[in-house]
Amino acid sequence: MSLTIRPVEGPDRAAWETLFRGYAAFYATDPAPVLERVWGWVTDPEEPYWAEIAWGEAGQALGLVQYSLMHRSLSGGAVVYLSDLFTQPAARGLGVGRALIERVRAFARENGYPSVRWLTAETNAPARALYDSFAPASGFILYAVAP
Repeated sequence: MSLTIRPVEGPDRAAWETLFRGYAAFYATDPAPVLERVWGWVTDPEEPYWAEIAWGEAGQALGLVQYSLMHRSLSGGAVVYLSDLFTQPAARGLGVGRALIERVRAFARENGYPSVRWLTAETNAPARALYDSFAPASGFILYAVAP
């Protein structure tokens, strides 16, 4: 499959929102309260937060990746944190997710960051099969508490 992956721009709002809503639905989350804020991060050139869409040959938006920087105190540096990865259900298994991850890895290499990190739900077996092809799970466990 031939893909074009490029940064999200203002005219991509509808495609971005469709993909972002799909991502949120997968995790049973309503994105409405944060849509404008996240869109602001994506389109603000001063914000260290990036979004890219994988486009198919016919110009259809097939997948979305969003990423930012994460400070690592033990190394005194930063790594790339892949925060969101979503592929349209009809495009799954066609290499879209892998291509988006490779794009983020290329960003990290081009900018001198030593690694790319991400999380997924423990129960997300299809995604974990893809992720395991890059590296084994780290063994860390995420905790999230309310302030």
